[in-house]
Amino acid sequence: MDCHHYDAFRCRSCTLLEVPRARQLSDKEHHARSLVDSPVWLPTVAGVESGFRNKAKMAVGGTVEAPTLGILDRDLAGVDLRDCGLHSPGLTAALDRVASWISSTGVVPYDVAQRRGELKHVLLTESPGGELLLRLVLRSTALEARIRSRLPALLEGVTALRVVTLNIQPEHKAVLEGDREIVLTEEAELPMRLATGVTLRLGPKAFFQTNTFVAEALYEQARSWVAGLDVRTVWDLYCGVGGFALHLAGPGREVLGVEVSPDAIAAATATAADLGVAASFVAGDATAYALASGTAPDLVVVNPPRRGIGSDLAGWLESSGVRHVVYSSCNAESLARDLALMPSLRPVEARVLDMFPHTTHYEVIVLLSRG
Repeated sequence: MDCHHYDAFRCRSCTLLEVPRARQLSDKEHHARSLVDSPVWLPTVAGVESGFRNKAKMAVGGTVEAPTLGILDRDLAGVDLRDCGLHSPGLTAALDRVASWISSTGVVPYDVAQRRGELKHVLLTESPGGELLLRLVLRSTALEARIRSRLPALLEGVTALRVVTLNIQPEHKAVLEGDREIVLTEEAELPMRLATGVTLRLGPKAFFQTNTFVAEALYEQARSWVAGLDVRTVWDLYCGVGGFALHLAGPGREVLGVEVSPDAIAAATATAADLGVAASFVAGDATAYALASGTAPDLVVVNPPRRGIGSDLAGWLESSGVRHVVYSSCNAESLARDLALMPSLRPVEARVLDMFPHTTHYEVIVLLSRG
């Protein structure tokens, strides 16, 4: 992928951009294989090398007349990356219109160096159907009335917008978003209609993988593995809006999802009702839930953050009698540490998925069975 921002040293986030894609993929698989001792490695899921991102996280800089959407340089000046080659065409087109709308509203970009202004970030997510969720991260609610009054113009200019919110982040520190979310539109959730046949509900703060095609492959891989096992009870820990849980639900199988976010649990519960599947969801800490439970399911799915599941949950899985684990990881090194704590659960099959092309990051999913 060619990138004029990379060539001009304006943005060097894609650290592997000069490495041929085939080499990127082989290096990632080699790295995963060096850490995870699986007897079977399925072919790596690659996807496209550009236009794959369904999410844009843009720092706002510049001026009201000429706002920049992208990153801040070393001098804290805005670098405009609206035409980033990683973004889907829908995101790119929408970001141009959002920037023009920002100028028309008179909302001042936040100046980090001077600690003044209002608009800090523009967060934009696109569904597989092309609908959009826009979050405007502001320092305060001072301009809420003005933004509400200009909302019709925004919706007219960006017709794919389904959800628009204000997120309030008043602190002067490198934090993407704040705790308070103000929904401006009638709709508060973005429907993610996946090719797998499941439509997830994505709220403003809900997590979804940035690469839709690879996320679909991830869910399909778990579904395929579980279909070949005698599994009647499943727990999906760190379930988010229910991605794995809802793909594994089916006749004769009870599925339970656990996630710390109440909003995500509400969304997953509503989706299960829409699908008419036997899946229930609990808001709580995944490790605490497992440790407090007096029983164990046939299979547990874990999809933790980069730090991994940690010694407490790994120890519980090792001693619980759970027969199978599907471990989806965005950090093979923490995955390897966790696997070392579960020697009775041995890798059966594994797969690398290139969720983040042109970087050293990737997703790896492993099926473990008790030996």
